[in-house]
Amino acid sequence: MSVFPATAAAKAAGRGSAVSGTRPPASRNQRAAYLFIAPLGIGFAVFYFWPLLQTFYFSFTEFGAFGGHTFIGTGNYARVIKDVTVWQALGNTLIYSVIGLTALPAAIVVASLLNRRGLRGVPLYRALYFVPFVTLPVAVGLVWNWLYNGDYGLLNEMLGRFGADRHYWVSDPSTAVYAIGTVMVWSTTGYYLIIFMAGIKGIPRDYYEAAELDGAGALRRFFTITLPLLSPTLFFASIICMINSLQTFDLIYIMMAEKNPAIGDTQSVVGLFYKWAFIENAQGAAAALAFLLMILIAALTYLQFRLQKRWVHYG
Repeated sequence: MSVFPATAAAKAAGRGSAVSGTRPPASRNQRAAYLFIAPLGIGFAVFYFWPLLQTFYFSFTEFGAFGGHTFIGTGNYARVIKDVTVWQALGNTLIYSVIGLTALPAAIVVASLLNRRGLRGVPLYRALYFVPFVTLPVAVGLVWNWLYNGDYGLLNEMLGRFGADRHYWVSDPSTAVYAIGTVMVWSTTGYYLIIFMAGIKGIPRDYYEAAELDGAGALRRFFTITLPLLSPTLFFASIICMINSLQTFDLIYIMMAEKNPAIGDTQSVVGLFYKWAFIENAQGAAAALAFLLMILIAALTYLQFRLQKRWVHYG
């Protein structure tokens, strides 16, 4: 006879259910859990999963000038693959992604400096770095357009004091994509700074104190303690940064005028999607382009998850 009759009865009921092939009814806690998950699940199905299915269906159709659509098979995908502007936009998007990833090392360095013991004014510095991220992209684009202006921009005025010639940064095809990428890094570094500061605070101080006793300097402690133990946070931030960079659009749209000679050299995949869907009335081709971009993002994310086993340290 069991000392705990309720436990024994529950075990007996579980064995009886296993023998009979039936599962015991869901408990009250399970029903409550499903109830709390339901709003998120419904929102995901309505605003994410259903639009995904619609996009996939519309990618096989062609829209008329006055509405309606007809099924055309894989013609839109053939257009996307053969179109030269798609590959140019994809190349620009990959450049934005590479440039955007440089915000991560910058944020790690600043986060390490702000986590020094005895440093005053850390909340103020943190807020100042975070302000560009919460500022509207329209305001950011307009301000940086003024800074980059080739006639009266502040950047040219500063470089002119050192004898440099004036340069039209966002109108020159050789520099426009890098100028926009620099603004992306400036506006997102504060976001990753907050993430890395939280990650560094989770590293036990005992490791740093032991390293100091062994004579390790600040640089040695950074590369042997901070970076290895921060790798899970860095892995998360790199995925977020890559996805955001591949979907960049608003900043480019604000900074590049329609008659800008470098607009083709800065156009991203999402920018081309906007052009096809809302300007050229090619919604079917735009849907195919969006679906292929989703596959590219999923593939790169999967690749990162596979590679993280070699460099992420869960200490």
